[in-house]
Amino acid sequence: MPPPAKMLTNSLRDSFGRTHNYLRISLTEKCNLRFVVSSALLSNLRSALFYSMLCTYCMPAAGVPDLTPSSKLLTGQEILQLASVFVKQLGVQKIRLTGGEPTIRKDLLQIVEGLNALKPYGLKSIGITTNGLALKSKLQPLKNAGLDQINISLDTLDPPMFELLTRRRGHQSVLDTIHASLETGFSAVKVNTVVMNGVNDHEVPAFVEMTRNNNLYVRFIEYMPFSGNQWSSRKFVPYKTLLGNIQDRYPDRNVVKCTDDANDTSKSYRVMGGSGAEEEAFIGKFGFITSMSEHFCGTCSRVRLLADGNLKVCLFGDAEVNLKDVLRNSTGADVAAIEEEVIQVIREAVMRKKEKHAGMDKLAGMKNRPMVLIGG
Repeated sequence: MPPPAKMLTNSLRDSFGRTHNYLRISLTEKCNLRFVVSSALLSNLRSALFYSMLCTYCMPAAGVPDLTPSSKLLTGQEILQLASVFVKQLGVQKIRLTGGEPTIRKDLLQIVEGLNALKPYGLKSIGITTNGLALKSKLQPLKNAGLDQINISLDTLDPPMFELLTRRRGHQSVLDTIHASLETGFSAVKVNTVVMNGVNDHEVPAFVEMTRNNNLYVRFIEYMPFSGNQWSSRKFVPYKTLLGNIQDRYPDRNVVKCTDDANDTSKSYRVMGGSGAEEEAFIGKFGFITSMSEHFCGTCSRVRLLADGNLKVCLFGDAEVNLKDVLRNSTGADVAAIEEEVIQVIREAVMRKKEKHAGMDKLAGMKNRPMVLIGG
């Protein structure tokens, strides 16, 4: 029998003893890779594979028809107020900003500055996950504001394939942003690559090569089912298959397992030196996020605050509670009373978190938001 929520203090724990100290905040539902497919175009598409590649891992091919009205999204002030509660009163130590595409939010810099003010209260790192298209000119200002870590999503190293996947140009811009991020001196720069069989799985060794001379962490993400993303088992590639292919690519080198932190979502590896004196170990490392083939629910430390104010305690769960409504409906109450109500709602939601998510075949048929409305 789990302890009542009111007994839990200074940390956010669920009924299975997991401590949740990592908050992901979605700043917007919009994306600068947004692509709406007209019915005429859909009727003319000849290839099912082509249809499945229209930037639909995060967003359904036809787009999201009903985005939340701006008046019902969290304001910058509300984001910072909720973040303050999570850090000061619930023990959150890590915050990551997501989207949609977070760099299109006009008050991004101010939000980062506000989060940075929470570091004396226990916040240890501020990160962002982005497609990188609009990031390069913002790198130094964001670092000055307190941003520590950058994750850049890139699913191909082939420019024509990039245009096919995203429906726009900008491949070189993303690569330039990756290198500029490294030069700017962030504490961690990662590349996230969703691997799909028959689409980009053949590019995995080329992504690993990016770690040869760069202090970069490339993470290969197993293809996961979300609403409208055309998931199927035929496009799924388990991480062990990818690891085997990488080991075959470097027969004269050791591909070694690195040490991961207790709550890491990825399994990390490094290509070590070969027999020749000139063959030094790769500077960076690569890894796998194995949500489907080997889930890591037992060490999950994450909760997600969505752009519309909903709190989502599991990426694959459909249970949500709205924190924005608690803030806005408590008119006349003092700040302390409002925040106490917010804390109670958060604790109760986390206490209802399940032990683990369903298997991938079952997940494919379950109700959930598109990834663009969750933020990863």
